[in-house]
Amino acid sequence: MKMVNLKIDNVNVSVPAGTSILDAAKEAGIKIPTLCYHPDMPFTASCRLCLVQIKGKRKLQPSCATPVKENMEVITNNPMIREARKTALELLLANHPMECPVCIKNNKCELQRLAQELNITDITFEKCSDMLPIDDQNPAIVREPNKCVKCGRCVEVCHEVQTVGAINTAYRSGEYNVCTAFQKPLAESECVFCGQCVNVCPVGAIYEKDDTQKVWDALNDADKFVIVQTAPAIRASLGEEFGMDPGSLVTGQMVTALRNLGFDRVFDTDFTADLTIIEEGNELLERLENNGVLPMITSCSPGWINFIEKFYPELLQHLSSCKSPQQMFGALAKTYYAQKENISPEKMFVVSVMPCTAKKYEAARPEMNSSGYRDVDVVLTTRELGRMLKE
Repeated sequence: MKMVNLKIDNVNVSVPAGTSILDAAKEAGIKIPTLCYHPDMPFTASCRLCLVQIKGKRKLQPSCATPVKENMEVITNNPMIREARKTALELLLANHPMECPVCIKNNKCELQRLAQELNITDITFEKCSDMLPIDDQNPAIVREPNKCVKCGRCVEVCHEVQTVGAINTAYRSGEYNVCTAFQKPLAESECVFCGQCVNVCPVGAIYEKDDTQKVWDALNDADKFVIVQTAPAIRASLGEEFGMDPGSLVTGQMVTALRNLGFDRVFDTDFTADLTIIEEGNELLERLENNGVLPMITSCSPGWINFIEKFYPELLQHLSSCKSPQQMFGALAKTYYAQKENISPEKMFVVSVMPCTAKKYEAARPEMNSSGYRDVDVVLTTRELGRMLKE
């Protein structure tokens, strides 16, 4: 592997050829601010916050998109660079609604963090926030285009990682924005509600639909028997909402917290995951014995189901006919378990805590009503459960 030697802020650095200045600076322990950059996606160099000065270059260069060269000398912080970064950030803030205290990303917003790090105390540009409509006409994801900083992360992950292409950039100059084709709602687009755009958005422009109030209402209804199922991933991710290291196991704390919230019963989706394995195994054996369609593909992931329905409908016959573990649990809860506990399915309220926004869409599908009632009444993400516990 060819190595390249350079200096960053007078620190000697040796990195593989093709490395960006931004990544080389990380190797040297030097932090360069970024907003549009994401390590899992191609760079777009659109925010201009990672500008650096390169000896011999007249203009500042974006460090995320500039590869290192032998004997290059880079400066990452001086008055000119700081002023350029602050100007770029002030321009973004001038076109951004200042709703931080009531924004879903408050205290987790990258734009907010950068404003603090760059010591933005005043915006010298005239405010010119957009007044675009909020898109919340689907069960899973909300888009607030007024908060969009045009970083392009959501577009990149939708096109390059998920290969869906439900959203894209449109128009030019001051009208440049991120939208669906023909400005239609997400519900009328090719969106599969996978939620990856939510994960990469640095601000509160795209987020999962908040259904916590529906759960509070059910918990406060004396006529409702409220049960909850938690996906295996939740016990290893919920701790992050409370400052713990990623992967911290909080199984016991989680169950206790759910009971303290008021849930009548707490279950683990592991049970119906095992049931799914049995049902899909039986279906596979039946296909093998009767010359059925092969290969058979699991139907557990609702994002994948949406994807194959919209992009590869000719392959639908390869999918297992089984419901996902989430939906199997709901069906069992309102049939077998309701009979066992002598509770009317009408009074049974089933909540799921899942790591995937597509689960919200799945629960709302019209065919998910084995008992005559909706199998799963509400789906919460890990973040929503974290907000409920804090509340």
